[in-house]
Amino acid sequence: MTLVSKSGGRLIAVVGPSGVGKDSVMAGLHGAIPDLYLVRRVITRAPDLGGEDYDAVSVSQFEAMAEDGAFAVHWGAHGLHYGIPITVKYQLGKGIDCLVNFSRKALAQAAEIFPRLEVLNITAKPETLSHRLAARARETEEEISKRLAQADKPLPAGLKVINLANDGPLSQTVARGAALLQPVSL
Repeated sequence: MTLVSKSGGRLIAVVGPSGVGKDSVMAGLHGAIPDLYLVRRVITRAPDLGGEDYDAVSVSQFEAMAEDGAFAVHWGAHGLHYGIPITVKYQLGKGIDCLVNFSRKALAQAAEIFPRLEVLNITAKPETLSHRLAARARETEEEISKRLAQADKPLPAGLKVINLANDGPLSQTVARGAALLQPVSL
């Protein structure tokens, strides 16, 4: 299946609470839909911490990049800075659908920049999130509690949202997600 459109590609912003499995679902979707371009974010996080594939930079490097216009969108969350490289516009302009791990708080800004923005909102039950956050052993119980308290943050109104539950086997979630992302018409 080819996800290339003459009217420009879709920016598919993947959102969901910590522990919902965004990175795993995104990798699975890319495997199921190879034409889907995975956007590599720039993050002020130490390299090689697992999870998503990202470009690690210092805060000063990130600030310089933002000043130079290197990002289409950028935001701060959880004490880190995240940037979506401006090069994503090149891929979208070629009609290629792009999948990117995003922040709910940056969606309104993205909607102003990307005319074909779609939101893939990945959800999971609180007990699933709690179990996954504890299993990854990156945070204290207090930090996990704070993340769980943020899990139900609403999305901005007026966006095209695709909801995808990720409580069961990953293969089933990926299959449902791939079906939901099929273009209706190009």
